[in-house]
Amino acid sequence: MNGIKTPPDVGIQLPEVKVAAETGSMSGPLMPPRPDRSVRRGTDVAHVGLRFVSLLTSVTALSLMVSAKEAGSISIYGFRLPVSSKWSFSDSFEYLVGVTAAVAAHSLLQLFISVSRLLRKSPVIPSRNHAWLIFAGDQAFAYAMMSAGSAASGVTNLNHTGIRHSPLPNFCKPLRSFCDHVAASVAFTFLSCFLLATSAILDVIWLSKY
Repeated sequence: MNGIKTPPDVGIQLPEVKVAAETGSMSGPLMPPRPDRSVRRGTDVAHVGLRFVSLLTSVTALSLMVSAKEAGSISIYGFRLPVSSKWSFSDSFEYLVGVTAAVAAHSLLQLFISVSRLLRKSPVIPSRNHAWLIFAGDQAFAYAMMSAGSAASGVTNLNHTGIRHSPLPNFCKPLRSFCDHVAASVAFTFLSCFLLATSAILDVIWLSKY
């Protein structure tokens, strides 16, 4: 009107892309951050270290037990009687030898696989299925080592204390070397059990992160 032009309507457009991006970041699924490669590498090295120490303790327990044998003499009612002892005379000691041999073979196999993967710069545990398999093996062998050590420690304690209200004395006095070998073997058996349990805990931590 009267020669005055009405200015055209100016539409204000909001930055839809930015809003959409922000909306997507708020409403989308929140994914946990993936662990750093250096952290995963450190976990792999810890697994390899545990395997190596577990192999050493199980082999030490096995070698100490199979070398436990000695002969001597004992006095009962004034009579000197010859005595001898060997690990194969006890079912509990034979059970410990079998379990420690199985754990040594398991640890050696896992150590070989882990070191070969570590040298190729590949993950020591490549998949969740592999982690579950290792976890089941570590847990089963840990329980087996605990039962073997408990059974052998009961026989060892009887050898040290003898039988009450009977003429059977402390057999470890004339058979000191035998009892020392057995006691050391039982101690390394429990140590290997602890290492296997620690390895199983690391497996659970790995499964929770990856």
